[in-house]
Amino acid sequence: MVEPEAETIAGTAVVDAEPDRRAAAGLSPADSVLVRVRSRLPEFTGALQRVAEHVLSDPAAAARATIVELAERSGTSPATVTRFCRALGFEGYADLRLGIAAETGRAHSAGWTVDIGREIQPTDPLERVLGQIIAADTRAMHDTADLLDLTEVGRAAEAIAGAARVNIFGASGSALVGEEMQFSLHRIGVAAWAWNDVHEGLASAALLRPGDVALGISHGGQTRETIETLAEAGSHGATTVALTGFPRSPLAELADIVLLTASQATSFRPDALSARHPQLVVLDLLYIAVAQRTHDRAHAAFQRTARAVGGHKANREARP
Repeated sequence: MVEPEAETIAGTAVVDAEPDRRAAAGLSPADSVLVRVRSRLPEFTGALQRVAEHVLSDPAAAARATIVELAERSGTSPATVTRFCRALGFEGYADLRLGIAAETGRAHSAGWTVDIGREIQPTDPLERVLGQIIAADTRAMHDTADLLDLTEVGRAAEAIAGAARVNIFGASGSALVGEEMQFSLHRIGVAAWAWNDVHEGLASAALLRPGDVALGISHGGQTRETIETLAEAGSHGATTVALTGFPRSPLAELADIVLLTASQATSFRPDALSARHPQLVVLDLLYIAVAQRTHDRAHAAFQRTARAVGGHKANREARP
């Protein structure tokens, strides 16, 4: 049934997606279509959200459907589908269909034969579950590579390489990812601290200065504690970096530098969990970029730290 419903994005009437608006969203026309839909999903409301959810639930079927069929299946109208296309930066439905068809075709040719969108059932054999996880993670890695702005990675690396202090903020699972980054940076001589307590994080952020760096990690970009600590750091002149999956999230909007990741959720692995591996890949890239820019210092620091812990490794020659 067609509903005469007003479609909005973040409470604002949808208008034609202009090039500068796409740039402000951190997305370009060349980005993966489904990544674009997924990253904008929290902003859509009402009928637009239903169209987005239907496209994500079965991209191949959406690529085959006419505009009338997609409208009927999502319980909206052809006009809503057209607005949805324009919100994503397409001129019309034909361009959206071509984009989705090309993407699903690439996925098939790349060997992603497992239906990433299917539900994992409690009775599924582990072989099927393993294939599902590998397919989802592989797709998420490729989507992240397409989405990631390497210029922004370079900017973040330059800032960290020249910083006297690096603070890393995150909560729950994001805190674990932050601790991995803190460990990596420490091994190459970068003074970095990871904070997961909001009081300690705010106190540390308040002591940052211009030239220091604050990195906030939150897949949804909605975690209040991470937003508060990054904002506090920025208010004292620190360079702020956000690692998130949503370019229009509150965390991304307040950061100086935004590093985007993609995820492929499955049953028992919602977005927040499925985002871990892409986050680690982006942070590993950032860590290596920092090491490249501080090569001599990083190499010497890594050698010293390796020698320091070398005595605690098992001696293979002493084994019976």
